[in-house]
Amino acid sequence: MFADLKRYVPLQVTFILISTGLLFLVSPFLAPGSTSTSALLTVMAFAAILAVAAIGQTLVIQQGGLDLSTPGAISLAAVIVSQFPGGDAASLWIWIPCALAAGAMGGAISGFAITRMAVTPLVATLSMNAVFYGTVFYLTAGRSAAAVPAEFSGAAVGRTWGVPSIAILALVVVLIVEFYLRATVAGRRFLAAGANPRAARAAGIRVLRYKFLTYVAAGFFSALAGVILAGYMNVPSLLVGRDYLLPVIAVVVLGGTPLTGGAGSVFASAVGAVFLIQLQQITIGMGASIAAQFIIQAGIILLGMSVMLVPWRKLLRRSDTPRISSTVQANHKTGSV
Repeated sequence: MFADLKRYVPLQVTFILISTGLLFLVSPFLAPGSTSTSALLTVMAFAAILAVAAIGQTLVIQQGGLDLSTPGAISLAAVIVSQFPGGDAASLWIWIPCALAAGAMGGAISGFAITRMAVTPLVATLSMNAVFYGTVFYLTAGRSAAAVPAEFSGAAVGRTWGVPSIAILALVVVLIVEFYLRATVAGRRFLAAGANPRAARAAGIRVLRYKFLTYVAAGFFSALAGVILAGYMNVPSLLVGRDYLLPVIAVVVLGGTPLTGGAGSVFASAVGAVFLIQLQQITIGMGASIAAQFIIQAGIILLGMSVMLVPWRKLLRRSDTPRISSTVQANHKTGSV
C-alpha cells in the first residue's frame, strides 16, 4: 500500500506542498494584503500560466535536457492568436491549433538537432528561441500585437465556482499529464529513461525517441501557455514570454526535479509555480524591486543545483574525520584505549 502511495505521490509533492503551505501562513506577517481574495485570485491565474509552461520544462529536465526556447514559443503563440483572428472568435478554432502546432514544430526541430545531430540542448533551444522571436517580428513587422477576440478574453479572465477558469484548466492538464506518467506503461518507460538512460536502453526502451518527443511536448505546452496568457492579457506585447525564462526553470527546481535529470513530478512543479508567484507577491508587498525578484529566482536555481550536485556526504564525512581523530588521541592520552 505504501509503495503504491509513494509511486503516485512522490516525495517532491509532499515537500513542496508543505513549503507552500508554510509560505502562505507567514505571508500576512511579511506583507499584509498578500493573502487577500484579490491577491489570491491573481496568484492562481499567473501560477496557472506558469504551471502549464513548466509541464514541458519538467519533462525536458527529467530527460537530462534544458529548454531555453520557452519565452519565444510563448510569444509566438500569443502573437498568432491575437494578430490573425482579427477580432473574430470563430476563427480561433483555426489559429489556436496553428499556435500550438508552431510550438510543437519548434520543439521537434530542437529535439531532432539534439538527438540526431548531437547538438547540445543549450545551443539548440537557444537558437530555436531566436527563430521564434524572429518569426514574431516577421509576422508583425515590429508593430504592437492586436487584441484577442473579446469572447476569448472574457473566457480567459472568467471564473468558475469563484476560481479563475484558467487555473482549473491548468490543474486538469497537469493532473492528466501526471496520471499519464505514473499510471501508464509509456509514462513509466519515460520516467525510467530519464532516471537511468543506460539501464533503460538495456531494457529495450528507445531513449532517444522519448527525448525527442519530450522537446515536442515542451514546445506544445509553452505554446499553450502563450495562448492562455494572450487571452488573459487581452493585448499581449510582442515579447510577452521574455519574463518566463528563469521562472519556468525555478519552479521545476522548487518541485524537486534535479537539473541533472531523473525522477520528477509535473504536479510538484505546478505547486512550485504557486510558491514562486506567491513569493513574488510578498516581495512586491514588501517594496522590493524587480531586480530582487530576479535575484530570488536565480538563487532558487543555484540552490537547487547545489543540493543536487554538491557531494554533501563526502563533505560531511570529512568534517567528522578531525573530530573522530581528536577523540581517539584523547582516549590514547588518558589510557582508555
